[in-house]
Amino acid sequence: MTAKTRVSTDAAPAPAHTFSQGVRKGPIVQVSGQGPVHPETNEYLFPGDVAAQTTRTLENVKAIVEASGATFDDVVMLRVYLTKREDFPIMNEAYGAFVTAHTTSGVLPSRTTVFTGLPREEMLVEIDGLAVIS
Repeated sequence: MTAKTRVSTDAAPAPAHTFSQGVRKGPIVQVSGQGPVHPETNEYLFPGDVAAQTTRTLENVKAIVEASGATFDDVVMLRVYLTKREDFPIMNEAYGAFVTAHTTSGVLPSRTTVFTGLPREEMLVEIDGLAVIS
């Protein structure tokens, strides 16, 4: 049986509560929901700018994926949580640019987008991910 291990990196923000940045069990890596937080200062960045928040959030997800031993090409699913429906096209454009640039295989991850409230008022977006290491 494969042990479950915590994934941790200084290249992404430390968890604010009682959870791991990511968890790996065998070839499966689950990345906890990330926000637009600077990894060194833990400050929330880009108030009101969903495009910049999306990019920063995806950078945090990518850092945790890479800390697990995977690459962004190993990401099979990303879940995006938005606070405002009207931010969808802006998020989608920033998301598309990032994911396309970091997926060298050409097979983009699956995605679900949900509109909801988030833990902090300044957060316009939160993203979690699932990777399978091949």
